Amino acid sequence: MKMTPEEYDRLSKKASPNSPSGKNITMAFLIGGLICALGQALSLLFQNNGMDKDTAAAAVSVSLVFLSVLLTGLNVYDNIAKVAGAGTLVPITGFANSMAAPALEFKSEGYVLGLGAKMFIIAGPVIVYGISASVIYGLIIYLFKLY
Repeated sequence: MKMTPEEYDRLSKKASPNSPSGKNITMAFLIGGLICALGQALSLLFQNNGMDKDTAAAAVSVSLVFLSVLLTGLNVYDNIAKVAGAGTLVPITGFANSMAAPALEFKSEGYVLGLGAKMFIIAGPVIVYGISASVIYGLIIYLFKLY
């Protein structure tokens, strides 16, 4: 069956459901904002209980990662993501989910080759890029301080 690009475009538009952009954007904004508000509330809670600002920031990061991985393990995070879309990609929670989800999916292959190896399928390139960029940045700063 030969088809012109125009015919293919018409057929694909007919077969593809329309995306409710307004609803998707609103839900991403609201859920992403709720995640950020939770982080701010945790920060204030930790600071009010005697932590300094830097320690509270670290505790918030750990708490958000823990909650994200816990909700991923309980299959709740995916349900939230279905409603919130990009709102669940708030950096630290989305990254934790991207590490935990593949690991849980492949746990039947064993702890080392399944759980341990597969958790880096999605996040591995991000980690490699982050480490490489920081090393290059550090070398550049070091070289400029020498001269």
